[in-house]
This record gives sequence, structure tokens and C-alpha cells, in this order.
Amino acid sequence: MNLPYRIQILSELGRYMLSDSNLWKDVKEKSYRENGWFIPEFINLAVSNIAKQFLKKEVLENWATFENVPEVNQTPCKAGIIMAGNIPLVGFHDLLSVFISGHQAIIKPSTKDSILIKHLVAVMQGWDDEIRNQITFSEMLKNCNAYIATGSNNSSRYFEYYFGRYPHIIRRNRTSVAILTGDETDTELSGLADDVYQYFGLGCRNVTKIYVPSQYDFIPLLNAFKKYNWMADHHKYKNNYDYNLALHILNKKYYMTNGSIILTEEASVFSPISQLNYEFYSEKEQLLPLLEISPDLQCIISREKTGFGKAQFPAVSDYADGVNTLSFLKEL
Repeated sequence: MNLPYRIQILSELGRYMLSDSNLWKDVKEKSYRENGWFIPEFINLAVSNIAKQFLKKEVLENWATFENVPEVNQTPCKAGIIMAGNIPLVGFHDLLSVFISGHQAIIKPSTKDSILIKHLVAVMQGWDDEIRNQITFSEMLKNCNAYIATGSNNSSRYFEYYFGRYPHIIRRNRTSVAILTGDETDTELSGLADDVYQYFGLGCRNVTKIYVPSQYDFIPLLNAFKKYNWMADHHKYKNNYDYNLALHILNKKYYMTNGSIILTEEASVFSPISQLNYEFYSEKEQLLPLLEISPDLQCIISREKTGFGKAQFPAVSDYADGVNTLSFLKEL
């Protein structure tokens, strides 16, 4: 199975993901029933991004050329993949990297997100039976040559213990922040709302903290965020909102809200679901270099960095944690 053929399979998968197949619709509906966070809007967003940003034939060809992926992998290895389940198909890029590099992927999917990934692999296997040897699923990842594991800061310690002696990529908690100047347009603030709210804020590319200048006017921001006030009707999200709101009231802590999100001044870049932290800055030129070296950040949303509303549209070469997965696999 050479590189051009693997690219052909992947580009065909992208077309399938954008299709109106009744079977595919049923699978997405089943995934939503199994995980209430995976609402149809966000499943379709993730699927569309993968198909359009990752699986276009010219994108795959350019990516493989840039990374010098050999046409035939002469020494294929077994790569174990432990996938997260915070947003739909969040582990797809790791599978894509292993498959296009010609290695064998052995996947342990998250219990929160197993339906979509298993179906897509089954579709590929239906096109070519050889893919059954290239991609398999297992609850126990043993006898692999390398491991790619994504989880929390807590689970990463276990991953280090079990996989530390093998070539590995181990990912921990990450999040994203935004830097505002106070003169953002309505369009930019609307884009920031997407960066904050999409996937209910559960992804590492979701903005969980904003940096604002002193005397910043929060009213336009809160008004722009009202486009997601429908989330207050989602029971899982609403439970988090009510809990965090109660904490602020009981602790007599200052907060602002528009009914669907709580804004509060906090030093941490991480915030709970339904809460957005903020911090005032005095010199933007001093702030940006500090954020760029932070090990906790995946994206920095600003006019100078990732644009407003672009957080959830990574390119195929936007590697999680900044670690080049394809380069890692090529060196095995």
C-alpha cells in the first residue's frame, strides 16, 4: 500500500464524511445519543473540518511532500494510539498521521468517542481488506514500537510510567487564550464567541481566558456572546453554569454574565465549563512573548496570531502541543 494509494483512500474518506449517506447520519445520531456533549451541530463541525482541512487530496499530497514521507515504508512499526474523547473525532489526526506514514495503527479509543472513529475505520476497511492489517482496535496496547497518548495531566503520569521506555508522544492538558485591545469589530467578537463556546469549551483550542486592557468595556463582548445563549437550554452545560454561578454567589465574588457564560477575574488560563477568565494587562508587547512560551497554551487568539473565529479550524500541519507527529513517526 504505497503513499499515493493511501492518499487516495483518505481523500475518498473525506468525500464520504461530507456525504448524505443514511448510514453515516445514523452513526452520528448514535454518537450523540451515547454522549450528550456531542450535539449534531458540533459533530458536523468536527466532521466538516476534518474533511475539508485534512482530507483534500492536494492537502495530503502537499503535506506528505513537505514532510518527505516515503512512497513505501520499508520498516513499518506498530504505533499504539490512546485517544481522548473531549470533542468529536479529536484523535483522528493521530490516526491520519500513522496511516499516511505507512505504519500500523493500534487504537484504544475513548469510551466517550468510539462510535465515530470505529465507523470511519470500518468504511475504509470495506474499501480495501488490507486496511484491516493497517488499523486495528484494542483495549490493551501491548507490544507496540511507539505510543501516542492524549489525556489529562493526571493520566499523563501513568502514560509516562507505562510507555516512557518506548518512543512516545504524551499530551497533557492544554487550552487557549485571546488578547483583546478594546477596538475589536463586531465580526471579530462574534468570531471570539465561536472560539469560546464551540464544543462547549471542551477542546484544547477553546479560549478559556482573555487578556484585556485596563478600563475595558465588557458590554459589547457579552452582547456578542449572546449568539450562544441557546446553550443555557442544554442540560449538561446548564448544570455547570448553575454550579459555577452558585459558587460565585456563595463566595461573594465579583462576576459578570449574559445568562450563558460567567466572566470572572482569575490568574489561571484554565477555567471550568461555562466560565471565561479574564485578566487586565498594561503592555501588550510584554504579554505576548510570555504567552508564547507557556507550556499550557495551544493557541493564542489575536490579530497578530491565530485570527478571531479561527481556533477550531486547524490546518493538517497544526500539530497538537506543537510536536510534529509525522516527523516523530518517520523517524521510528
